[in-house]
Amino acid sequence: MAAPRTYQFNLPTAGRPDDVMLEETWYPGIRPYWEGASSRRIYDPILGVRAVVIHATAGASSDGAVSVIRDRKASFHWLVPDENEPQHGQLVWACIPEARAAWHVRNTCSHADVWGGATKVNHWSLGIEVVNTQQASDPFSAWQVEATARIVRYCWAKYPNLKHVVSHARLDPSRRSDPGTAFDWDRFRQLVLAGNGHDVPRALAASTRATPRGKRAKKAGTSDGGCCP
Repeated sequence: MAAPRTYQFNLPTAGRPDDVMLEETWYPGIRPYWEGASSRRIYDPILGVRAVVIHATAGASSDGAVSVIRDRKASFHWLVPDENEPQHGQLVWACIPEARAAWHVRNTCSHADVWGGATKVNHWSLGIEVVNTQQASDPFSAWQVEATARIVRYCWAKYPNLKHVVSHARLDPSRRSDPGTAFDWDRFRQLVLAGNGHDVPRALAASTRATPRGKRAKKAGTSDGGCCP
């Protein structure tokens, strides 16, 4: 079994999903803590995102994980609930706006294989925390792995320069081991790269793709003027 400090794969140039819908909602009461537990990015909030970092909370509940945000000690963009919580199998918690840098990796940490060894990872990455104690008695559920992969696919569709998917342990091996050996990294990678065929609802998948003006098929009796005269 591979060590978590080796967990990394790079997203290929081909195969990027067109769009991925994410079942997410803001963690209750989290908004007042955004400013005090995150920073303005020093890179463009869309074009500057290069990596997604996968974490495990080393705790048993979403509320326990969110306490670090309330205490302004650390933060993350998404939180994947534990199987003992009612949200498990239903949604993931959004915790910090994607446009802001969450505090999920120490500023001095880096790895040569992740964006050329650049530091200040928080400013060019997104962070996902999965609720898990990281103990042998607490396996990750299949849904947790699937939900984490779906978040990464959502990011892959949204951020054109996203390339690296990496564990926290890869970036900070002397202090961190998450998400741990119990996290099925091989299956996670497969789900990210291949998806599960349900990135968007069928109604949206069947909708007409936007095309440049002049290339649309015009309906008889209509003009190219759009919806308004």
